[in-house]
Amino acid sequence: MIKVLCTTESSLYRPEAVRWRERMSHLDPLGDVVVVLPCSMGKPYSQSRSHRIFQNATKGFQEAILTSPFGVCPREMEKTYPIQSYDVPTTGKWSQEEIDLTGVCLKDYVKDKEVVAHVSGGYLEVCEKYLPQAKFTCINGRTTSQESMQNLKKILKEYDKPKGKAREINGLQSIARYQFNNKKADVLIPPGYHLKGRFNRRLFYENQQVATLHFDTGLFSLNLKGGQLLSEVDLKWVEIDFKLETNTLFAPGVVDSSSDILPRDEVVIIRKGDVVGVGKAVMAGDEMKNAEKGVAVRIRHRRKN
Repeated sequence: MIKVLCTTESSLYRPEAVRWRERMSHLDPLGDVVVVLPCSMGKPYSQSRSHRIFQNATKGFQEAILTSPFGVCPREMEKTYPIQSYDVPTTGKWSQEEIDLTGVCLKDYVKDKEVVAHVSGGYLEVCEKYLPQAKFTCINGRTTSQESMQNLKKILKEYDKPKGKAREINGLQSIARYQFNNKKADVLIPPGYHLKGRFNRRLFYENQQVATLHFDTGLFSLNLKGGQLLSEVDLKWVEIDFKLETNTLFAPGVVDSSSDILPRDEVVIIRKGDVVGVGKAVMAGDEMKNAEKGVAVRIRHRRKN
């Protein structure tokens, strides 16, 4: 997986960071309270020393991790590209621009939930400015101290933890909403789904594989069933007018496509209203409609009849 280097303030405007912040507003925090935590150098965050300490109190609650340049990372998203692959100095000191961009992202994500903010330094400045109604639990600027952790545990006793299955569903839906940039992507996680596999998690519905959630990227790759579900809500489609007989779709064969498709997006190939394939876009949606040559989509699965 390619590392995303974020070493200067201009990293706030990297396409990956801007896209991440914008898409966080599609996600809905679970439960009655959001616990806001600082990020760590180690990725995923839950494997770092500080987050192992935090999770003695916060595990099971909705956690939101503040980080620049990406803004906010819900715990269920911490293994998703690019948040699991960025390198940035963690000094605790934030510029005003970092504070404002992160604060807006956090406020959009939290919505009307209650907030417990276990933060210090620049993270504290973000929360004090954009979520002044939050309950602040860090004592003397030391988030992992015994006193701070006891205070955090005391406050969280006032709230109920969401149930495990609800957390799993919310986590899968959060990834789908982020990846496909739309709340309608919830259709990929239908009631009655089940998962198989320890590392690459295969998602099934009605005895058909919908998608695979990959260990290395934290993102879904579609099977034909998943393509069918996405097509029903009009997401990430590419239309053709010929019989698909190879695993490469060239741009001259594209009749129309979703304008929001980006290179490397998972897409659904449609012919006469039927799903005939799924794959990964090589071109953007508008580009593949207008290009006279070049590969538009690498097909992963296609109907053979």
